Amino acid sequence: MTTIAYSISASNPNAHQFTVTIDIPAHQHSELTLSLPSWLPGSYMIRDFAKNIITFNASAHQQQIEFRKTDKQTWLLTTNGEAVSVEYDIYAFDLSVRTAFLDNQRGFFNGSSTFLEVKELAEHSCSLQIIKPEGLSNWKVATGLPRENGTDIYQFGDYIADNYQHLIDCPVELGDFDVIEFSVANVPHYLVFAGRHFGDRERLKNDLSKLCQHHIDLFGEAPFTEYWFITNLLAEGFGGLEHKNSTVLVASRFDLPNPNKPKELTDNYKTFLSLCSHEYFHAWNVCRIKPEEFVPYDLSKEVHTEQLWAYEGFTSYYDDFSLFRAGIIEFKEYLTILSKTMTRVYRGAGELKQSVSESSFDTWTKFYKQGPDAVNNIVSYYTKGSLIALWLDLTIRQYSNGKFSLDNMMRTLWLNHGKTGVGTNEQHFIDIANQLCSCDISTQFIQLLHTANRVPVKQLLAKVGIAFEHTPYKKLNSFESDKNSEYKPYLGAFYQQTPAGLKVTIVENNSPAEHAGLSVDDIIIAVDNLKANEKSLQSLLNHIPENKLIDCHIFRDDKLLNLQLKIVCAPKLAVQLDVADDELVNNWQTII
Repeated sequence: MTTIAYSISASNPNAHQFTVTIDIPAHQHSELTLSLPSWLPGSYMIRDFAKNIITFNASAHQQQIEFRKTDKQTWLLTTNGEAVSVEYDIYAFDLSVRTAFLDNQRGFFNGSSTFLEVKELAEHSCSLQIIKPEGLSNWKVATGLPRENGTDIYQFGDYIADNYQHLIDCPVELGDFDVIEFSVANVPHYLVFAGRHFGDRERLKNDLSKLCQHHIDLFGEAPFTEYWFITNLLAEGFGGLEHKNSTVLVASRFDLPNPNKPKELTDNYKTFLSLCSHEYFHAWNVCRIKPEEFVPYDLSKEVHTEQLWAYEGFTSYYDDFSLFRAGIIEFKEYLTILSKTMTRVYRGAGELKQSVSESSFDTWTKFYKQGPDAVNNIVSYYTKGSLIALWLDLTIRQYSNGKFSLDNMMRTLWLNHGKTGVGTNEQHFIDIANQLCSCDISTQFIQLLHTANRVPVKQLLAKVGIAFEHTPYKKLNSFESDKNSEYKPYLGAFYQQTPAGLKVTIVENNSPAEHAGLSVDDIIIAVDNLKANEKSLQSLLNHIPENKLIDCHIFRDDKLLNLQLKIVCAPKLAVQLDVADDELVNNWQTII
């Protein structure tokens, strides 16, 4: 089978332009269809990557050939079976994990936003030549693509892919990046940092090694021969996207551990490790174990599945739990993280309006294109899915008398679906759960997936020694819980500090903010005739008597409005989890 030869060069870094060429060998087709995906796996929204193609040319024997564009992302070439060369320029100026970026400091690209697929030859092998930019001698290459023709690790040169899907599943970082190398289960791992950082390299290596080892032990094997954490460090940023042997991360440079404080474990560092844990777990769960609707992927249009509660939800359960199981955080710290997750689910009315299967199916619009009503009208298949994972873990442990756990379900899914490439459906999860429980839990399981009801974990947690309590928020603009019985004012609006005032980001249903008429994007400038900022508003409302009406001055667009705000005592919307029985807790902590 012939190979399709791609090449890419940073042709104009200052204009943020890559140039891509595709040399297609002689074939048996009178016409060829070249198309760019509309979306990429793991990010369920139509992205229309083809909008960034600036120029397009096709030739044979150094003569232009006939082509026409048939839709927003597809070109049809008249080739008469001859070898063809295609060249196009891509505008690359997106700092997210999804697309491509290029300036004179670094370059990055996801193949799904960069390389056109030759539809008729999609299963042919692909080569990729990454051309070194002129005048940037210190730049290197980081990618999970296999190297060939003597190209060494980090070098510009020749890379190879089994087919087009393999080509676009291996993102590429270019630049003068820092790398931390470590080995887990005899598999080389590379932690790449694009951007200046001050992180404790040895601590990062040790902590990530523990997390990776935990996940490999859980599934029983590593499904890759090398793994890359490609991380773009910014002043502020957060995000991740999974691939089969790599992940692309965005983080703040100060999320990393401070070498001057070797014992400090900040919330930001825990969040970074959780992100790494989440994306690494995806190497098994969604990159290989995947819904039947994704086998194979159709990247030209929306592909709906009701199963993302298992793929993002289960992964979200393990990402934080694994920090404890790997010995990085204490169990009390894990309970604090889990409490916050539960609070995010319980705080809004959306959980009681949309099921997780509906949330998954509608991810293309309602989840990835969230409006200001999101907290009140939809539920996240990430967070509620993680509670379903918790429910399953504790339920399986209970019915099997501690013989099995959710770990066993993940291993079964790996053997039956991940290694075989057979996609899952809902019944597969139900059947495995019933088998592990040695009884039929189908009715409860199906209700959790298809009804907008709360996940009943309170009694299950009690059986493993965890006390579950609903409490008020600790303070305004916070989801932290506080069991202290003293009066706490409640606004029901969340906000960000801006130079103009407090910009409202969330208004909860049936809250003082909603009753007063506050809306998302309003700018609160004064409350009770005093200038409002995050600190002063908390102090003021702490001193206002319960149920008193006060003036709230806001800007809505450029219009000044005066609303009447009644402050009430905070309802119990947060969750507090505490260890009630150390001996029983072992029944949950035990790795099975």
